[in-house]
Amino acid sequence: MRKFWIAGALGVAVVSGSVAQAQIGERWRERRAERMEQKAVQGRIPGAQTIAYGKDPLQVLDLWLPKTAKGKAPLVLYVHGGGWKRGSKDSATGRAKPVHYPEQGYAFASINYRLVPAATVEQQAADVASALATLLARADALGIDRTRVVLMGHSAGAHLVALVGTDERYLRGAGLSFADVDGVIPNDGAAYDVPAQMREAGRFMADTYVQAFGTDPVRQRALSPTLQAAAPNAPQFLLLHVQRSDGVKQAEGLAAVLRKAGTGVEVASFPGEGLKGHAEINRKLGEADYPATGVVDRWLKGVFGR
Repeated sequence: MRKFWIAGALGVAVVSGSVAQAQIGERWRERRAERMEQKAVQGRIPGAQTIAYGKDPLQVLDLWLPKTAKGKAPLVLYVHGGGWKRGSKDSATGRAKPVHYPEQGYAFASINYRLVPAATVEQQAADVASALATLLARADALGIDRTRVVLMGHSAGAHLVALVGTDERYLRGAGLSFADVDGVIPNDGAAYDVPAQMREAGRFMADTYVQAFGTDPVRQRALSPTLQAAAPNAPQFLLLHVQRSDGVKQAEGLAAVLRKAGTGVEVASFPGEGLKGHAEINRKLGEADYPATGVVDRWLKGVFGR
């Protein structure tokens, strides 16, 4: 049997040819999914204003406002994915969201945040809260309704918005509270339960999780939305997922704990397998003929009372 040397953050190991090929294939598929997302955005989407919410170059956001609005616009704040270590507001929104949500009468903001390993996941969650606080502080000037706010994130961004929506210390650190958030949409996320995710991760993803969450069980639990979801929480959650076994399990686990806490939660499942489906539900959300778009639109109307 052929053997390969695989180098990674956890060291160097000798693995069988079949295992190594599977790991290489998985890494290739992940890179391909990233390229697909980047290709979906050809240049800057018109109409955005860029706002800094901190001193770091990555602490910036883009904001799109409705062209016509009857009164102040509810806010949808979006947090990109990328394994906590990469990604950006420019490549991860897809072309549809910054057009679709303003057409629905909403302000749509897409944020950058500091990345691992230069920053911690705790700092990333704090960045989400700080970006929101900056927009709400300028709500009157921007035409935003600060009383109607939803956080949305994909992949690692789904984990971050779920964490901010279940552990109030991040909002409190920015001068906010759960009263400032009406709902949270985690889209096909991972690591809602960090210890469980890390136990079940293959060698390929283990490096990513260790880099993000470390090896301290106490810290891993503190960074797990599912393990922080005893009341209080943000009042409403919409959990989206495609057919990835770990993503399904993580979403169902978070939903169960939220329901037990008395938090409103819906779970919506969509076709699409593996990394291809994972990329697609982010890239296509906001397209009129993509099934998740109508589900999210209905849910937002209910939460915002429109």
